[in-house]
Amino acid sequence: MMHNKQTKEQTILHTLKTVFGFHEFRPNQESIIKSILERRDVFAVMPTGGGKSLCYQLPAKLMRGTAVIISPLISLMKDQVDAARENGISAAYMNSTLSSQEVSHLYRELRGNKIELLYISPERFAMPGFIETLKSVPISLFAIDEAHCVSEWGHDFRPDYLSLSGIQESFPDVPVAAFTATATSKVQEDICGKLGLRKPFVVRASFNRPNLFYRVERKGRLETQILEFIRGHSGESGIIYRTSRSSVMETADLLTANGISALPYHAGLSSDVRERNQDAFNRDEVSVIVATIAFGMGIDKSNVRFVVHGDLPKNIEGYYQETGRAGRDGEPAHCLLFFGRGDIPKLRYFIDQITDDLERAIVLEKLNQVVGFATHNVCRRKRLLGYFGEVYPGDNCGNCDICSGDAEQIDITRDAQIVMSAISRTQESYGIGHIVDIVTGADTKRIRELQHDLIKTYGAGKDRDKGHWRLIVDELLAQDLVRQEGAPYPVLKLTEKGNNVLFGREQVSALKRDETKVAKRGGFTGEGDRGLFERLRSLRKRTAEEIGVPPFVVFSDKTLHEMCGSYPRTLAEMRKITGVGDAKLKRHGDAFVSEINRYLRENPEIIPPLAKGGEGGFSRVVSRPRDKKTGETVEETYRLLTKGLSMEEVARQRKLAQSTIASHVEKLILEGRDIDIDNLIEPGKRRRIEEMFLTSKQRGLGAVIDQGDNTVNYEEARLVRAWMGRGKG
Repeated sequence: MMHNKQTKEQTILHTLKTVFGFHEFRPNQESIIKSILERRDVFAVMPTGGGKSLCYQLPAKLMRGTAVIISPLISLMKDQVDAARENGISAAYMNSTLSSQEVSHLYRELRGNKIELLYISPERFAMPGFIETLKSVPISLFAIDEAHCVSEWGHDFRPDYLSLSGIQESFPDVPVAAFTATATSKVQEDICGKLGLRKPFVVRASFNRPNLFYRVERKGRLETQILEFIRGHSGESGIIYRTSRSSVMETADLLTANGISALPYHAGLSSDVRERNQDAFNRDEVSVIVATIAFGMGIDKSNVRFVVHGDLPKNIEGYYQETGRAGRDGEPAHCLLFFGRGDIPKLRYFIDQITDDLERAIVLEKLNQVVGFATHNVCRRKRLLGYFGEVYPGDNCGNCDICSGDAEQIDITRDAQIVMSAISRTQESYGIGHIVDIVTGADTKRIRELQHDLIKTYGAGKDRDKGHWRLIVDELLAQDLVRQEGAPYPVLKLTEKGNNVLFGREQVSALKRDETKVAKRGGFTGEGDRGLFERLRSLRKRTAEEIGVPPFVVFSDKTLHEMCGSYPRTLAEMRKITGVGDAKLKRHGDAFVSEINRYLRENPEIIPPLAKGGEGGFSRVVSRPRDKKTGETVEETYRLLTKGLSMEEVARQRKLAQSTIASHVEKLILEGRDIDIDNLIEPGKRRRIEEMFLTSKQRGLGAVIDQGDNTVNYEEARLVRAWMGRGKG
């Protein structure tokens, strides 16, 4: 018996490596796979990017017959089938895009037991006679993706999913595995009941995505902020979410006008345009997609490196789902939310249109939760997981804006008392803007008419700007010291806790963060050689175009990063790389090994690590007898600059974006290298930009670019800031 158990586990692990190229399972995958192989039903709540496809694809390789995967989105099916085929799995999809001849051919393939994995929509399953067709084919398992769609209590109910309730009766001996990324206990019970799952093995995986960096930034000049962020992530794939169709188009146009490849996606575009734009994004033909929430479930792109929310999401569930599109390959990814209190009234307006009192109260509470997430200075991850009923075990996640960088507690009691005194002395009858005007001593007609210029608190905070006092109000709201009441123009009210602070019975503090340090996160996030990564990424794209699949289907970013750290020079060494199974090794191994060897010949100073025996991979140490602070690509830029070339000339010669060359120069300046700044920026212009930084009283690039009135570009401002930062003028 023990021998059989060991043999089964060895078979599972062997399949994991040879077919999928993985050396170990992610959390919960192994237990789910073993349950399915034991022909037991499964109900699994797994976060986006949790690796659920492996949970049914691996059993499909080991079980006799065809595994039927029910997926709600036709747009996903082709990518999923392409990915399975790349791993050597015979896969197909059946949907409305196929011709009658293609459907007939697929039926013949099914009856000939030539299909291991079949993707269908719930609408296809519900078609008359389809179940009878499946009965004529040996079925290994049913996997139901986005299973919450079967529940009327779920956030995306689909009536056609109700037809799936017939699976148990029609296929009593076939295991059914239901997967969803979000499910409350009520939805969970409903799913299991509707699908008739038989004593299922239940898994509720952690919602924690440790590779995602969560950051909230105060919304100012949003266009400039978005541009600055995207330029820091040059060449990476990302999604920008906006709430309205018009803002989607404006942001997409802005990025395009500034040399960033971007396309829009919203429900107002024709289905052909939406499909074309999504396909271009999947295939890395454009870096950025700007979208409304209409761009959601249909994304299976593994190399999305950032998700930006330009506006406040309606609820935490939506925010989690949307940020979950980033980093599905397990590599680091950045989730940035721009928050401004001006977003709240817009969302409140739509909430106020809800006639049902209970429904309106629920939706309003969800809005308050996402506002709390954006404004409260506690660990973003802790707050996010807490919403889903999960307790984060540590005090500091180390991977959000609150927990990273230099953070210290500062006492804001005095400032809080000034604001709350103004609220109290005006009978708690005014909104944020008026209270800030009072505190800063604004000379407005309204203040004079109300005689609020006579109260004791008038002008008590005139030494600080309005932005500071708005942040104080945000902090008081977040800490439940004050609350907003009334619509559409809410007023500020003191809470019991707030009164305790106002009358000196309690103190209040907030976190002060080193924004500059945090803001520098971005760009190349993987370990290893950046120059090689760009070479392999180009090869991946060419390969993908030749075979007609998205680049991430060939190899994930994670796989490329591992290649860039270990430099596999033979097929045997390539086999040890995570994500390289037998089928991919056979199809693509020679090309990638050749490219790596070519790169090593061109860079003889690189000494690759030694491969270990067996499946152990490579040694960690790579000896590179050169400046460790700058990679070879930065050094090449430096060499050309010392010859007197301009940045534009260097970019042209190296076939790189000028923004990339600017990032190299910035790094060289900050390291104290000998850079002729006057050859890069005309001296008079440089001095003018320096004055802009000094007079703006901040080092943000956006303020200087705006002040320059289209005469100063991003690269120039970036280099001057670096020059000033090293203490030269």
